[in-house]
Amino acid sequence: MNSGRYAAPAAVSAEPLVRSAWQALASVLVIAEMEVRKLRHDPTELLTRAVQPVLWLLIFGQVFSRVRAFNTGGVPYQAFMTPGILSQSVMFIAIFFGIAIIWERDVGILQKFLALPVPRVALVLGKAFAAGVRALTQAVIVLALAAVIGVPLRWYLPDLLAAAGVAVLGAMFFANLSMIIAALVKTRERFMGIGQVITMPLFFASNALYPVSVMPPWLQVVSLANPLSYMVDFLRGALVTGQLGHGPLDAAVLTVACAAATAVAHYLYPRVII
Repeated sequence: MNSGRYAAPAAVSAEPLVRSAWQALASVLVIAEMEVRKLRHDPTELLTRAVQPVLWLLIFGQVFSRVRAFNTGGVPYQAFMTPGILSQSVMFIAIFFGIAIIWERDVGILQKFLALPVPRVALVLGKAFAAGVRALTQAVIVLALAAVIGVPLRWYLPDLLAAAGVAVLGAMFFANLSMIIAALVKTRERFMGIGQVITMPLFFASNALYPVSVMPPWLQVVSLANPLSYMVDFLRGALVTGQLGHGPLDAAVLTVACAAATAVAHYLYPRVII
């Protein structure tokens, strides 16, 4: 008799949520494509950024292969360090990505971006993903050089694809970190100074060049908190040893770090223009 009074609520349609998600994804891809297009118009950037990894692999790697200063578990030292140099290249490309944000603010482009009917997080993720695509081009150069000089790597397609995914994830983290720095310092001169200050400690406080076991205890703790260590560990397992026992943990740590950096960058991104 009173059943009509307690009618069940109408089902909520998921279509608007799906449409919003697709629009956000499309915005991310459009922003990423705009950033990658800059690389197509200036391909010399690839060559200039390839100089440093070439020097590390050809000079540092061959010298330390003769010294045999570290126990690398039977892995040739050049093979041991190649994932570290690849990770370094990814980090160096992404960590200076924020300087473009400051330049866009100075010429008025950033203000136009923020006026677009696009979620702020899509702008941040689009730029971070573009840094990941740029990092992949650098990774191809490093791996091609390793193949030319005869570094014994594992050329299995599933492992290569997994390594590419982790390299993009690591690049996105460092690109977001770069955008956070850009939002805080606001000038290109300060940004370059801070970028130089943090990149080398991150590199040397990781397992890129030597095993964690040879570090002093305090540096081992720093290495465990360093996202670069987890990217190197995953790439070394995928490309060198074939042992991906820590792979899920490495990927999970990078995913959490990337999500946290994205959230902070999303919050701070508009403050670049203040």
